[in-house]
Amino acid sequence: MDKAVLQSALGEYFAPWVQALALQVESFDADSVTLRLPQSDSLSRVGGMLCGQAMMAAADTAMVLALINQFGEFRPCTTVQMSTSFLKPLSKQDALIQARVVRAGKTLAFGEIDLRGADDGKSASRASVTYALL
Repeated sequence: MDKAVLQSALGEYFAPWVQALALQVESFDADSVTLRLPQSDSLSRVGGMLCGQAMMAAADTAMVLALINQFGEFRPCTTVQMSTSFLKPLSKQDALIQARVVRAGKTLAFGEIDLRGADDGKSASRASVTYALL
């Protein structure tokens, strides 16, 4: 796997509104992918806080890329469950979203996601997810 393949997957497999998040592949390793979500007024609430909907969309997207990384190719999948906890507001900084595959079987995959501030490194949101592999 390489960074260019993961980055190109964002344009190939995701809806235009997800592409509008302008996510960038920051890094990856054997079982995780980290994306950067640039700070944007269009994704922020009053006071410059990143909205929860953008956090959840970025987290879900990051996990699909982590699965591509895990399998070495895109496999059709769908989110079955996503449990998200918002720990603190994220304001006026990019977000880093690290998605880690906990287990990938034949029909289900499980993962954990940490969304943190790119400047302060503090977790703003955590999620656990289950995907059906189609």
